[in-house]
Amino acid sequence: MAMHFLRLKLVVLSFLVRFYVLEAAIKLPKNISIPAVIVFGDSVVDTGNNNNIETIVKVNFPPYGKDFMGGKPTGRFSDGKVPSDLIAEELGIKELLPAYFDPALQAEDLLTGVNFASGGAGFDPITSNLASVLSLSDQLEMFKDYIKKLEAIIGHEKTSKILSESLYILVAGSNDIINTYFGTPFRKSTYDVSSYNDLLVGYASTFVQELYGLGARRIGVFGLPPLGCLPSQRTLKGGAERKCIDIYNEVSQIFNNKLYDEIESINGRYSMARVTYMDIYTLPLDLIHNPHKYADRGCCGTGMVEVSFLCKNACPDVEDYVFWDSVHQTEKAYRILVRRILDEYVNYFT
Repeated sequence: MAMHFLRLKLVVLSFLVRFYVLEAAIKLPKNISIPAVIVFGDSVVDTGNNNNIETIVKVNFPPYGKDFMGGKPTGRFSDGKVPSDLIAEELGIKELLPAYFDPALQAEDLLTGVNFASGGAGFDPITSNLASVLSLSDQLEMFKDYIKKLEAIIGHEKTSKILSESLYILVAGSNDIINTYFGTPFRKSTYDVSSYNDLLVGYASTFVQELYGLGARRIGVFGLPPLGCLPSQRTLKGGAERKCIDIYNEVSQIFNNKLYDEIESINGRYSMARVTYMDIYTLPLDLIHNPHKYADRGCCGTGMVEVSFLCKNACPDVEDYVFWDSVHQTEKAYRILVRRILDEYVNYFT
């Protein structure tokens, strides 16, 4: 709970070292294996599912993918790899985590994990509907289809083993707060901040329990980042000085505290569950307050508000930036975040 938001000074030194030096893959404890990574959520982890659905929330065009293999835009909301890829890479499973809707997806890809995330999605069904993207309910149905395909390849017993030993990642909530709650009247007229966060946590809890019912045991749920420090929000709400928006950061912390408590409750109710709250509030705040160079704007365009089709060009010095566009981070910043997350939390799944 509150302890997750008191680590800033402790993480700064780690950040300053890791921003320059990144080492080998995470080492798992002996006799522990993670055969696959399976991801659900929004644009932070989408690796291209939105390319194949009818939505304007797409990034399968330059300059996205500028630093991806061969400079290819794949639908990843960054200059290169995103956290879903990097988690699979750092665990030594595979270099990229393919989108489930990727036309090039092969049967063997299913054995080591796939990605169901959809940019623009949220815990709140209204959020996904507004963006015309894959809701978490849609993603869960895709996962059920995945299980059937896996069973057809390796049988029920081996599928059950993979499902129980795999690492599941859930990343959502930012679009709910920024786009739905503060951006439309659909929820704000009925819910205050606390009760809306209760609604979101309820949806998150239901999703996690449904995953558990389908065989998942190791589930990592990302909290919210400091939403008030996203370049887009600093531009729109931060005044002439483009300061971080305190109220948005407070909402992130309220959600994170409630989510942490609910995850603890789930673990108490399900003896086989290894569900973990993953703090992504602290380290991004360090990256922003202790930047290598640019942390208040994205590399793409002016860096102030551009995202998706508004990104027309990229800066030449992406290594100096924390953010790729006005919402999403660069591959370099994401790699730091993923390494820190796995360093801190991987033992919870053993």
